[in-house]
Amino acid sequence: MTPAELPDDAARPARQGDTAPVEPHRATPGGLAEVAWVFLKLGCLSFGGPIAHLGYLRAELVVKRQWLDDAHYGDLVALCQFLPGPASSQVVFALGMQRAGLAGALLASACFTFPSALAMIGFAYGVDAFGDLHGAGWLHGLKLAAVAVVAQAVWGMGKKLCTDRARVTLCLASAAVLLAVPGAVTQIAVLAAGGLAGFGLYRHTITTAARPPPERGRGHHVAAAAALVVFVALLVALPALRSATENRAVATFDGFYRSGSLVFGGGHVVLPLLRTEVVPHGWLTDDQFLAGYGAAQALPGPLFAFAAYLGAAMSSGAPGWLHGLFCLLAIFLPAWLLVGGALPFWHRLRAKRWAQAALAGANASVVGVLLAALYNPVFTEGVRDQRDVVAALVAFGLLEHRAPPWLVVLGMAATGQWLLHA
Repeated sequence: MTPAELPDDAARPARQGDTAPVEPHRATPGGLAEVAWVFLKLGCLSFGGPIAHLGYLRAELVVKRQWLDDAHYGDLVALCQFLPGPASSQVVFALGMQRAGLAGALLASACFTFPSALAMIGFAYGVDAFGDLHGAGWLHGLKLAAVAVVAQAVWGMGKKLCTDRARVTLCLASAAVLLAVPGAVTQIAVLAAGGLAGFGLYRHTITTAARPPPERGRGHHVAAAAALVVFVALLVALPALRSATENRAVATFDGFYRSGSLVFGGGHVVLPLLRTEVVPHGWLTDDQFLAGYGAAQALPGPLFAFAAYLGAAMSSGAPGWLHGLFCLLAIFLPAWLLVGGALPFWHRLRAKRWAQAALAGANASVVGVLLAALYNPVFTEGVRDQRDVVAALVAFGLLEHRAPPWLVVLGMAATGQWLLHA
């Protein structure tokens, strides 16, 4: 994107310590229809896991539609990395809320999740008919597309958020630490360290204060605080209610809600938590569990959609599709409550100069987190030989030259199938 194509505030040269974001667009009439279409399209095309999702979201909403700028997007990613839950799905919820309020947040989440969720429910009805997905050429091609998407996100965000030597150093140091000591705790630690470094480096050099969001009344903040209270209350009350009633529906909701509440570090972390809930209780066999997980790897959208398969496959009494949606609600509800509760306070906080200084460092660390993820697991799991490197580089070049991401994804799926038989 050239400076002429950017909004005025985004086109001006970056100054050291100047991290004031372009103000996000306000909700407009017809905004819900726009939100529904954008996130439904992303839900159908976002292959490659949570890190790749962040790349697709940036390409569509920062670069193409300019709903927000890279600094603001980096802020949202940093917030969602700190919170437990599926980070990319939380970013989707936050972006929908930015664009069209709570209705937009729920609609964005639904449209982003339902394509894969409905496919997973369908798979639960015919699990034996799909065969083994391991080694499928088109699936390998989708992994190569994810390499290109994440590489483009790292490159684009790096240029915008790492504008001096100090921030480049923070980015590279964060990536190095994560590669040396991978894990969710390390990820949170490097973001916190980046924030502290940014505060120390830039608190006296911030030249432009971000405008606080329009005042929405005390009731808005009370509702946000209530969402956080509900999150904690359910986390405490559901296990007690489960023990007291021994009701299957309560036990299921509790298991999926707690699994969604205790995840740090991406969707794959939820797998052992879910297995502990469904296999030892005899609700599903290990083979059924692993079959669904294999299918989830082949689908776009969030891995948490796996919950829809589990619910449909272990349904007893209620229709399978309804039980799948019930489990889907249970596992996503913690993320909605956390982001909905934290976001209003986050906006007011980020308007402070000292907070902008901290965010300058944290955003550089976010780029480092993505850089580490670009290597492991995106590159290590997607690239097998020199031909794969060539294919990923071609896909990256096409994306940089504004080829539609959906077309690149389809082309890479076909390329992966061709490479399998070449």
